[in-house]
Amino acid sequence: MNRRTRLTLTLVGGAATCVALAFLGACSMSKMNEPFRDAPRGSTNSSPADVIEMPDGFSNLATKCDHGNRIYVAFHQDAPYGAIAVVPDQNCR
Repeated sequence: MNRRTRLTLTLVGGAATCVALAFLGACSMSKMNEPFRDAPRGSTNSSPADVIEMPDGFSNLATKCDHGNRIYVAFHQDAPYGAIAVVPDQNCR
């Protein structure tokens, strides 16, 4: 195999790798961009939430009022897990 053939194969291999990585990157979606994939919904509460940022390595927390309840959601960056708690709150009327 001569030098020119090796260079061509290297370039083709590098281009194929770049295309494969771009394809795989496009396939993964962060949870913030996912469409709703749950039961039908009646309304959307788009009011801002209060976010509590914890030091690195700990889960963050968001809280907001909705229909007389305070909702707490714990999350850690873009991880696929979280925790939720709903507590009746008289201040959320």
